[in-house]
Parts: sequence; structure tokens; C-alpha cells
Amino acid sequence: MNPVRGDAEVVIGDEPVRLCLTLGALAEIEAALEATGFQALADRLRALTAADLVAVLAALIRGGGAEAAMARRLAEMTEPRAAAEAVARAFEAASG
Repeated sequence: MNPVRGDAEVVIGDEPVRLCLTLGALAEIEAALEATGFQALADRLRALTAADLVAVLAALIRGGGAEAAMARRLAEMTEPRAAAEAVARAFEAASG
């Protein structure tokens, strides 16, 4: 974990998993949520569906260094409340 880099963490199955809002993760999130620009993205993040939450968390896990298939599996295993809290922490960590 590197808080200076903007890392956050979620615990999945007793294992800590690193999350990071990289530019690649941000682009992936924008595409998954069909949001163009920061305001549209912010609006979409306020009303996520369960599928949206999995997509956002998977992108953040990939940003933290996991491969795509593993990131998706880990995101799907995460309880909804823990996933939402982890996504919020990742965005907070990225903002400094």
C-alpha cells in the first residue's frame, strides 16, 4: 500500500486487495458507466447499480495491479457495502 500514490484497500476473503484510481482505471470506469467527462461521471457514481459497482471495483482492482479476470472475480466476491466503501476510499485517496 502506498497512500502517496493514492492506493486504497478492500479486504476480500480475509485478504487485502490494493485499489488504485489510475488513468487507465478512470477511462475504464467512464466507459463502463457510459459517462463522458467528470460531471457525468460524478452523476453516475451517485446512482450505481450492482453491476456498475462490480465494474467500478474491478477497474480499481486492476489499477492496483491485478489481472483482468482476477479483478472481476474479486469484485464479484465483495459484499456490496464493502465494495461501495472501498470505491469511495479509492476516490478519496486519489484526490489527495
